[in-house]
Amino acid sequence: MRTVFKWVGRAALALVLAAAVVGFWKREEITRLLAVNSLFSEDRIVGNFSGMDGLFHTVSVLRGDGPVSPLPAGPAYDLPADVDQWIIDRNVTGLVVLHDGRVVHESYYLGTGADDLRISWSVAKSFLSALVGVLIEEGAIAGLDVKVTDYAPSLAGSAYDGATLRDVLQMSSGVTFDEDYLDFNSDINKMGRVLALGGSMDAFAAGQDESFATPGTVWQYVSIDTHVIGMVVRGATGRDIPGLLAEKIIAPLGLEADPLYLTDGYGVAFVLGGLNLRTRDYARFGQMIAQGGMWQGQQIVPAEWIDASTRPSAKTAQGATGYGYQWWVPVGATPGEEFFARGIYGQYIYIDRARNVVIAVNSADRLFREPGVHEKNIQILRTIARDL
Repeated sequence: MRTVFKWVGRAALALVLAAAVVGFWKREEITRLLAVNSLFSEDRIVGNFSGMDGLFHTVSVLRGDGPVSPLPAGPAYDLPADVDQWIIDRNVTGLVVLHDGRVVHESYYLGTGADDLRISWSVAKSFLSALVGVLIEEGAIAGLDVKVTDYAPSLAGSAYDGATLRDVLQMSSGVTFDEDYLDFNSDINKMGRVLALGGSMDAFAAGQDESFATPGTVWQYVSIDTHVIGMVVRGATGRDIPGLLAEKIIAPLGLEADPLYLTDGYGVAFVLGGLNLRTRDYARFGQMIAQGGMWQGQQIVPAEWIDASTRPSAKTAQGATGYGYQWWVPVGATPGEEFFARGIYGQYIYIDRARNVVIAVNSADRLFREPGVHEKNIQILRTIARDL
């Protein structure tokens, strides 16, 4: 009997040691998985959104060696009365307002500051759209109607087989994908765990095998479509997106600090939502777009692309918010004059070209999906633009 107890004791010790070894070996993956599970917790969300580099794999998007581009101060502007309460209600962390290219308001909240690199979430999609426009003009991508499989052959046989670049830019791939952030088992949250555990985003995209519509016929917001855009860009150029974005967009903008991209375990940038910048640098990008792609005397993004990408060309429901090529168009907007980039939890770059107003907003709003919240956000941003 004593021998049996010794054997059981040794077996238990071996299991404990094995678990310890596995835990040490997988400690980074476990840490990131725990980070994903608590990323949006009330007591952590603000810090997490300014510290993503401590939670995930990241890669720098080099700003280049050039000087920081001027972002001159304009006349001080007092925000409309109801904006102060909106800032509190929506857990705004950073707000920069430009009028005629000058900073007329800048403020930070909840213990954050101007130097924080803040997660963009889906605002990153609009940066990728700008890069696509540059590459099409340069001839690296043959056009909008190329099949995604022409440049990303690993998608052959998947639900993306038959979709064009235009389809994925317009969120009209017809691929079945559950975007419910509150459902642990949704596709978007499964994707987050792939990212956290060092899996392959390319393999995840190629593994999508269900469709609900023929490509190009129905609009439905599907974030994995943007990853497929990234696959097309990488396949067309043979280069990674952080390097391309740095060369074509970021370095010419003269940002204040190197942005960061979250990446998967293979170093592939999380292009659908992993870009991190300072709020002032989000505003710089927005002002360049508002100026038709021109910045400091250089045409960074083709003006024709900006005009096309910010118009409501996708087949959204009548009377609903419009969609272009990874840009949103508010209800009642004059096409090409008013549009915005939008990310979950309250990230915005709002642009009113007619009034030459750009507003960059970063937030940690856990109630961002509550009915009427987004509509109120757009109302506030419009109020600021029209009050200037």
